Amino acid sequence: MTRKLWKVGTNSGNNGCPTLYTTPSGDYVVQGDRVTDPGELHQLHNLTAEEGAVVVPRELLANFGPREAVHVPQTISFEEFDGMFTTLRHSAWRLETRRRYAWDEQQDTYRQFLAAARVDWDLEDAWCRERREQAALGKRFERVRILDEPPTDGQRYLLDNARRNTAVGETIRILTRDQADELQLPREDFWLFDARVVALLHFTDADEMTGVELITDPVQVLRYAQAREAAWHHAVPYDQFRG
Repeated sequence: MTRKLWKVGTNSGNNGCPTLYTTPSGDYVVQGDRVTDPGELHQLHNLTAEEGAVVVPRELLANFGPREAVHVPQTISFEEFDGMFTTLRHSAWRLETRRRYAWDEQQDTYRQFLAAARVDWDLEDAWCRERREQAALGKRFERVRILDEPPTDGQRYLLDNARRNTAVGETIRILTRDQADELQLPREDFWLFDARVVALLHFTDADEMTGVELITDPVQVLRYAQAREAAWHHAVPYDQFRG
């Protein structure tokens, strides 16, 4: 269905370009000179065949862009979230803060762990193959897992799971809950991709993961990057943890 576009403003006089428009949903459409130089297009992150880029004067956005400071969460699908682990360029870092994860408890490996205190991990499943392939490209995958004292069953399961993570190229470290509180680390679970994008994981009170919110504001991303630095410095390798 064709959307109705409303003209917001222009810096071009009568020649029609560059111009800013809004849609009924409140999104913006930008009209400007198309970027065609292959070298410039190559510098754009994850530009798809369906996307394009235009150049507009800074004053166009300053004069006619949105002025209200309204935070609109940017959510992505689980499929899009999974794709971030192959499109990242350098690193993916996670802080795991929860005492249990409902998804883990639905797995056969969780029941095996409760029965035998150890899991025979399948290192050739699809997840392991993909992570191993990405790590072989030189990409870093690192996690800090926060454990209570004593650890919950779910946390002890993830301690055993660290053997699987390590086998496919990840690096896992451990931090106690008291240490995390002393360092004033965030309470929420998150991934930090290439030190520029945060994927904030949302959960219900029943520990079921419900969605992923992207944070790209540099000021907020810096807060999570600082948390990473503190957590990584104080955490110990999982196989050295004595809890």
